[in-house]
Amino acid sequence: MSICIECGCYIQQNVFDYSLNNFGHPLCKAHQQWLNTIYYNTSTTRQAIELYFALRRRGVPAELEKWDGFKTIDISVTDAKVNIQVDGKHHNYNHQQALSDLKRTFYSFQKGYLTLRIPNSLVEWSIEETADYITEFLIESKNKKK
Repeated sequence: MSICIECGCYIQQNVFDYSLNNFGHPLCKAHQQWLNTIYYNTSTTRQAIELYFALRRRGVPAELEKWDGFKTIDISVTDAKVNIQVDGKHHNYNHQQALSDLKRTFYSFQKGYLTLRIPNSLVEWSIEETADYITEFLIESKNKKK
């Protein structure tokens, strides 16, 4: 039997097969619906979702689409006080977007959170290495806070 990457519950083979074919990850029916809601009702990018699942496979207690009271964070790791934003090209080429990002980073910093900005290209071309480095970063960050 297989388990859901989100909740750890056991899933039947037909649910597992459907999930892998349609979502690329082993998800129970409830979490398939959850992911569908994110796909169709939010602006979360495919790259943010893929990085999220790469981190979850590494045991990172990440949260996808976390509302912090001011904005929605792509991926949040609250126990390490780290936010991860997965950014497309427009975050670099549009000065208004870049300033908005800087302000969001500042507001998170005021709450004690560090923001990692990961370009889409790293997720597209080096997702495993990117997830490994982020995981190591989170471990180091957590160890320094102890």
